Amino acid sequence: MDFSMKHNQADKSEEKEKEGKSGLMEKIQQLGQTNVPQLSSDSNIHCLTIVGQIEGHMQLPPQNKTTKYEHVIPQLVAIEQNPKIEGLLVVLNTVGGDVEAGLAISEMLASLSKPTVSIVLGGGHSIGVPIAVSCDYSFIAGTATMTIHPVRLTGLVIGVPQTFEYLDKMQERVVNFVTRHSKVSEEDFKELMFAKGNLTRDIGTNVVGEDAVNYGLIDGVGGVGEAIKKLNELINLKSGNKEEGMLQ
Repeated sequence: MDFSMKHNQADKSEEKEKEGKSGLMEKIQQLGQTNVPQLSSDSNIHCLTIVGQIEGHMQLPPQNKTTKYEHVIPQLVAIEQNPKIEGLLVVLNTVGGDVEAGLAISEMLASLSKPTVSIVLGGGHSIGVPIAVSCDYSFIAGTATMTIHPVRLTGLVIGVPQTFEYLDKMQERVVNFVTRHSKVSEEDFKELMFAKGNLTRDIGTNVVGEDAVNYGLIDGVGGVGEAIKKLNELINLKSGNKEEGMLQ
């Protein structure tokens, strides 16, 4: 009896050792390191990353790094419903992508009742601009860039006036959203959008860090530390307002 118990314990310890080794190997293969910083279950902030290309109704090739809107939208609904989440940090490093999918994400972020802060790291190009400005407060890293250009269609385009009218209306939707949710004027934004010579063989403007703040697109230059600090300020402000309302 004692021998069988010892044998079972030895088997279990061997299994645990194997599991530990396989878990360790998986971490090394995926992340290049043996230990991973653990997220605190007590954290009241959720981090949403928007990276690569924003995928719309058409599926992109598997080698493309993408953010799928059908993954992001349910997350935002869950964030709104979860009472434990008091604030949302949106981290952007995107080349842009599908206009309607990007606008859908932007509108959902703008309509959240919880405090939101965005930070552009690396790049927040094209339709990434409305996503960046949709939050309550926005940051951009000093070396990060944002490309502002007219709406483009890839693939077959029917050369009729209605096609160009549709493109123009889609572009107006982007312009209206950005000007409503940032300090940039419509005239300045369109000037950046249609500028010639700023982008090689193309129309548009590339703004870097401080320039995005000077134009009024982004609220401030900063990194993750500043973004978390600002988000905590907004959370405390909202909870303070709630307490005042309850006392009244």
